[in-house]
Amino acid sequence: MLDQRGVEYDWVQSETTDSVERLMNMLIHNGYKTIIIVGGDSALNDAVNCLMQVEKQVRDEIALGVIPNGVMNDFARYWDFKEGNLEQTIGWLIKHRIRKVDLGCIRYNNKNGEACHRYFLNCINVGLIADVMNLRRQTRSLLGSRTLSFVASIFLMIFHRMDYKMHVRINSDTINRKVMNMCIGSGPGYGQTPSAVPYNGMLDVSVVYHPELLQLFAGFWLLLTGRFLNHRSVHPYRTREVVVEESKKAMVGVDGRLLGTPVGSYRITVEQEVINFLIPD
Repeated sequence: MLDQRGVEYDWVQSETTDSVERLMNMLIHNGYKTIIIVGGDSALNDAVNCLMQVEKQVRDEIALGVIPNGVMNDFARYWDFKEGNLEQTIGWLIKHRIRKVDLGCIRYNNKNGEACHRYFLNCINVGLIADVMNLRRQTRSLLGSRTLSFVASIFLMIFHRMDYKMHVRINSDTINRKVMNMCIGSGPGYGQTPSAVPYNGMLDVSVVYHPELLQLFAGFWLLLTGRFLNHRSVHPYRTREVVVEESKKAMVGVDGRLLGTPVGSYRITVEQEVINFLIPD
């Protein structure tokens, strides 16, 4: 389709997760001004983290776009880029309409005590959803299939812990109790932060307390139908900063990829309109 439309382009393919960052750095330092990711949320996450490593003057000259082709394409769907609708997507990208978008950022210490940070376009999950990601990664190495690994990981969660002791500060509120999952979204957050807007300088937060079994199934239904915030076990917030003082054994997932378990307290903030993103006409 690019050839038919007379678009000049170079195509590079990543072999592993790590090679996305290597190829992004290569393109940036070779002067490419428009970079399109054919992939999902995790690949986009790698791309924006590479862009945030270069000087602002360089970053401001680069436009990032996406052709959704991943396991999770939540950020692309927010802008109405749909999997399989290549002709429409390419038509929009060619028009080169740019919108500056926000990035969330988690700052934490790793197990070696080193200060680290990671940016995100969509969301961070702390607790159950990150555990599902971890189980999916483990089962996929055994089963091979993405779909089978996801189904197997959901099934295994029945025998897994489903709440985590957390101490969290959001605005003037302090949460100090067991929490099932906390989603912090600059974007739609896989349906958990459906009101989030990735250009208003704010983070939407959904804190889910451990519901009864029937309420859990009701929660999945509301999630699938876009009414997640209506569940009585879900407590929504809007803020510029989330401080996690404690989250014992709760894993953290960033844009669909497992970050692991940070050591000690950590902080999630937002930086407003820092990435040029190609949006629909």
